[in-house]
Amino acid sequence: MPFATASSSRSTRPAWSPSHLVAARHASTTTTRASPAPTPSAPRTGPSASDRARLEEERRRAYYSQRNNSLLLYTAATFILGVGVTYAAVPLYRAFCAQTGFSGTPIVGLGRYAPTHLIPAWLDPRTGKETQRIRVTFNADSSDALPWKFEPSQKEIWVLPGETALAFYKAWNKGAKDITGIATYNVAPDKIAPYFAKVECFCFEEQRLLAGEEVDLPVFFFIDRDVMEDPSARDVKEVVLSYTFFGAKRNQRNGQLEPDTDLSQVSMSE
Repeated sequence: MPFATASSSRSTRPAWSPSHLVAARHASTTTTRASPAPTPSAPRTGPSASDRARLEEERRRAYYSQRNNSLLLYTAATFILGVGVTYAAVPLYRAFCAQTGFSGTPIVGLGRYAPTHLIPAWLDPRTGKETQRIRVTFNADSSDALPWKFEPSQKEIWVLPGETALAFYKAWNKGAKDITGIATYNVAPDKIAPYFAKVECFCFEEQRLLAGEEVDLPVFFFIDRDVMEDPSARDVKEVVLSYTFFGAKRNQRNGQLEPDTDLSQVSMSE
């Protein structure tokens, strides 16, 4: 009897029923649809190492090419500017000195002076007494290579501030050939130079003397009366006006006069 009970118990329900099979198939289908298999992604495309190196080299060449062009332009501009300044240095320096009295250079022309500056100052505005005259002496020199005799016609002139004066120099070409000369000048002491004005002079002008020729060279000048109001210059009572002659030639390119030191072919007359 116990064996019969056990046998009937195993036969009442099978291990796998049709309902279990349907449920298992449904679960398998659901799992497959919910998580599909991953698809492989396409590989990324980009420049290779050789392409990147080539692009970097092109950029580097373009940078250095642009920098070299800029350097070339700056160099050319600096060279042109230097040449221009060289040609303009002499006339600009002369104009600057003539207008400012720099380095003992007398001021040329009336320029900034009004007609009232040309009235002699008979009385000193500080003391009300008679103004003391200023002694102007003259000096002349010439280059050793220039066969000229150059000297002032007078030794000195006494002038009042604001009073005009006329002086002369003599130049004599003792050479056997025609020679062109040019003169530079200065005034001592330097502090009087801004007040020493030359209305007319032969400085920085071409002076061509024939062989054996002698000429008179005039200088028309005055000392500005404002000098009496300058504490550093109002006590100056002696002034030296100096001229120096050099041989000169005209530049064939720019037409300007320049010093001529090649006078070896010029012989002195006896």
